[in-house]
Amino acid sequence: MKLLSTLILLSLLTACAQLPKSGDTAAYTPEGKILPFSVNAGSGLPERWEPMIINRTKKLTEYNLVEDEGQTVLHARAVAAASGLMQKVDIDPLLESHLSWRWRISGLVEKANNFDRGLEDSPARIILGFDGDKDSLPFADQIMFETARLVTGRDVPYATLMYIWGRKAPVDTIITNTRSNRVKMVVAETGASGVGEWHSFTRNIVADYEKAFGEKPGKLIAIGVLTDTDNTGETVEAWYGDIKLSADEKHDENFALK
Repeated sequence: MKLLSTLILLSLLTACAQLPKSGDTAAYTPEGKILPFSVNAGSGLPERWEPMIINRTKKLTEYNLVEDEGQTVLHARAVAAASGLMQKVDIDPLLESHLSWRWRISGLVEKANNFDRGLEDSPARIILGFDGDKDSLPFADQIMFETARLVTGRDVPYATLMYIWGRKAPVDTIITNTRSNRVKMVVAETGASGVGEWHSFTRNIVADYEKAFGEKPGKLIAIGVLTDTDNTGETVEAWYGDIKLSADEKHDENFALK
């Protein structure tokens, strides 16, 4: 069941995202690019972002757009729950390598340990799914991908990179998922310092991918957010601001840390 949960998580990163019902947000950001949360109205779910259900037996994390100091952000609340939101994209990370985002959390997941399969939770995650040559991978990985395709009816990403808020591990620690070495977690923030405050980040996803997987990344095909407490049974909230990719580290003043 645990292996199946991992396969479902991987496969859902490539699920087809629903196109906007109106032309307003579509005009703001071309299809295939990351659509910001801030262009949406302050309620419901954001356009082009779809539920990412990890396991249908688990409770779902609640996601909803809210207003925060005049800007629309995404609010997540997990009560012993695990599910995310994802958006299908089509981006060459070698041309747009700098990922910027901001988030804040209500508190740490106190029992979480991302090195332990039974305690692998995080109050906030940014998830990136990448394409690549699966035939070049070890046979065991190819079998896993094929099994996932047969079970879910979808291809899974060649590699998945996550940025997480950890509890103790130092920033920049790379953690391999206990169920698949095709999933790597980079600790972007750690500990209780600044809980309740907005934190802004800019990461070079090409450099982080190379450190994690030992090669250059293929196309970025999916992006997601995930707040999960299903393993620890705790309650936590998170707020996500806009997620952006650019060719360099510059981003507008409205995106900077408040």
